[in-house]
Amino acid sequence: MPYDYDLFVIGAGSGGVRAARLAAKSGARVAIAEDDRIGGTCVIRGCVPKKLLVYGSDFAQHFRDAAGFGWTVDNPQFDWTTLRDNVQAEVSRLSSLYRKNLEAAGAAIIEDRAEVINAHTLRMKQSGETHTAERILVATGGHTSIPGDLKGHELGISSTQAFHLEKLPRSIVIAGGGYIAVEFATIFSGLGVETTIVYRGAQILRGFDSEIANHVQCELRRTGVTVMTGAVFTEIDKLPDGRKLAFLSNNIRLEVDDVMFAIGREPNTKGLGLEKAGVQLTTRGAVIVDEYSRSNVPSIWAVGDVTDRINLTPVAIREAQGFAATEFMKTPTAFDHADVASAVFGRPPVGAVGLTEADARAKIDRIKVFRSLFRPMRNILAGNEQRTLMKLIVDAANDRVVGVHIAGPEAPELIQVAAIAVKGQLTKAQWDATCAVHPTAAEELVLMGEPVAHDNEAPA
Repeated sequence: MPYDYDLFVIGAGSGGVRAARLAAKSGARVAIAEDDRIGGTCVIRGCVPKKLLVYGSDFAQHFRDAAGFGWTVDNPQFDWTTLRDNVQAEVSRLSSLYRKNLEAAGAAIIEDRAEVINAHTLRMKQSGETHTAERILVATGGHTSIPGDLKGHELGISSTQAFHLEKLPRSIVIAGGGYIAVEFATIFSGLGVETTIVYRGAQILRGFDSEIANHVQCELRRTGVTVMTGAVFTEIDKLPDGRKLAFLSNNIRLEVDDVMFAIGREPNTKGLGLEKAGVQLTTRGAVIVDEYSRSNVPSIWAVGDVTDRINLTPVAIREAQGFAATEFMKTPTAFDHADVASAVFGRPPVGAVGLTEADARAKIDRIKVFRSLFRPMRNILAGNEQRTLMKLIVDAANDRVVGVHIAGPEAPELIQVAAIAVKGQLTKAQWDATCAVHPTAAEELVLMGEPVAHDNEAPA
């Protein structure tokens, strides 16, 4: 045979593992190379451990809420080491399952870093071995961005390091205002850490509906998180006692135990040798691909965060499925990136799918906006002031619901079902014709009768 493998996958994260498994199960000769634990960002240092930490941090509010329901919770205590180690044990369990699934499918696992030599050849960095493949799939994901030009940046930690802290800090400042910054602010503050967010923009959660983002920003502040907008770090120094002194562009100085960077992620293409094979990259280093995830080099594909399309685990998996179906199952499949739902596991959590109000006003001639702001039933007896905000964005010309945005308890769970309706192009009349389930928060999605704004006028 002209090649050692039919497919060689670089990176054993969610996308790479799914592509390797499907291709191997089809009968293809598959190898997958990974120089870290199998599972990638989501399993090892992202979605899974992060949400487990969010669960842990939620108990502080649950204990406070319990009194209104007649429960007496005497002096609850928290131990960071227990939570940290239990989370990492679950991460290890899931990583081992990924390995077993690859082995069961018949894929060869190479624990080494693979570098591309040319369009069909790869060299393993540690062993020096070379392998050839008819197809190469790049699924190396991304890594946390650290501002190397910031004086004292080495004193800060990334989200990856935050999972492994030896002890919980008493105070922390987080640079960034995206979903990672919001989620870790939720985690740390929920665990009793004095938490500050510093963000260069005017409002956190850029890219989400501005009204939803403002609601989250207000809720974080109400529950004790300091949110500083319109500012950036200018320098970080180490104090004699080991704490850090963060200098901000607004002339404020913060003395904290830890500084964390959550300012975005960058594609993992540096040192892969893709340029040697002639693969075109963006200025950020992402692999440029077509709708079938093929690069400009016919034998090289890429899926997931390394392509910098929609950087979500389920998207990487669907792109990988499309690649495997196209190349190994004779079923050309391109994943549709429109109307992909997303979630922020913050305080409150957020679920979103489709167009934001601003995007809809820019793209659609006439829209209607429906809004509901209410206090969830559970919070009333608890004396908890947190409120839920829901929004529907409707194309007035055809009555289609083109956007759903929720900030409140269980929002990530609700948005999955709402995404089916948006993807299915259901109309507002069809939503309204659906009988409510009472008493639930979800019923508000089918009970918003009158728009708060319509056409392209400003919202009420």
